[in-house]
Amino acid sequence: MKIVLTIILSLMTQSIMAQLEPVKSGVYKWADHAVKAGELRESRSILEGVSPHLEYLEIHATTQFPGAEASTAHANNDIEECIIVKEGLMKVTLEGKEHILGAGGIFLLMPRQIHSLQNVGDSNLTYYVMRYKSKKKMDIERGIASGGSLVLNADSLTFKPSSKGGGRAYFDRSTAMCERFEMHVTQLNRKGPSHEPHTHVETEIILILSGETEMTIDGKEYKGTAGDFYLMNSQSLHGIRNAKEEPCSYFAFKWN
Repeated sequence: MKIVLTIILSLMTQSIMAQLEPVKSGVYKWADHAVKAGELRESRSILEGVSPHLEYLEIHATTQFPGAEASTAHANNDIEECIIVKEGLMKVTLEGKEHILGAGGIFLLMPRQIHSLQNVGDSNLTYYVMRYKSKKKMDIERGIASGGSLVLNADSLTFKPSSKGGGRAYFDRSTAMCERFEMHVTQLNRKGPSHEPHTHVETEIILILSGETEMTIDGKEYKGTAGDFYLMNSQSLHGIRNAKEEPCSYFAFKWN
């Protein structure tokens, strides 16, 4: 019965994926996403579609209120996830081992690993979940050889100053789904660009953590503040700027 159910669910997922449209470059505003309320939790759907290197890409945000039960322990058969803590305190249980993550912490989750997430603080826990499946064949052994699943807190990473502000490198590695997946945080202390507009083969997302920013993508201008995403598809010409003299900071993550 379980085998039959797995086959049915797999066929349903494939059918849904076949109907998805390509995700669009641009800005995805936190305030624009409708809230779906549940018992001691709520969620926001941010985007869903396909991208140049992924046959499935979905991003949503979940908020667990204090006292909420842990998410149901489960494993993804052929989906990888990258989870980013926006606020609060999260307990990650991964294959029976517990980890605590604060704001700015990330959880890079390999397929086929049992996991659950729980709010263990006395305030709201909000986190982003990026779920994705490669157009190329999944390579579990490659993911394991590159370090497997990864749990990182921001304060465990070295902040490296620069002439414009500084940043923290989170990882730059292969995964089961990606030939390369790289993530870092950048801080800009003053108004102006992080760098000159450029292109690259990777699709990239910029997640604003603080401050006010401006982004040029293929000649179009966008603005983003805390909680907003910019998405730049492969080979899109793009460049981000601090819009104010006060500091701004953001996650940048890209993959192929």
